[in-house]
Amino acid sequence: MANRKEAAARLDGVFAALGDPTRRAVLERLARGAASVSELAQPFDMALPSFVKHLGVLEDCGLVRSRKEGRVRTCELSPRALTLAEGWLTAQRTLWERRSDAMAAFAEELHRKETRATRRP
Repeated sequence: MANRKEAAARLDGVFAALGDPTRRAVLERLARGAASVSELAQPFDMALPSFVKHLGVLEDCGLVRSRKEGRVRTCELSPRALTLAEGWLTAQRTLWERRSDAMAAFAEELHRKETRATRRP
């Protein structure tokens, strides 16, 4: 039970992090390779402390990891958390596709029955 709650909390954190356009842009940039905090912050019109909070959210949910070398903090993508979200989305897509297929089959059967009923004299 605790593992399920922990997994749900991790998934919630990933989706919350992905809900912000700044954080999504950071992830898109990191998909091209590691970058320093200053490189990542450069395109955004915000104070560095505000930007660092965004990085903190990404690190807390496991989407990004960082290391400090001297005075430079370098960030890189950690795709494992994305795999968690992808797994959940895949399960939901499968569920809804099955439901959609069942609804389509029901509608087709209903249409066949109505067509047969209207053909009878």
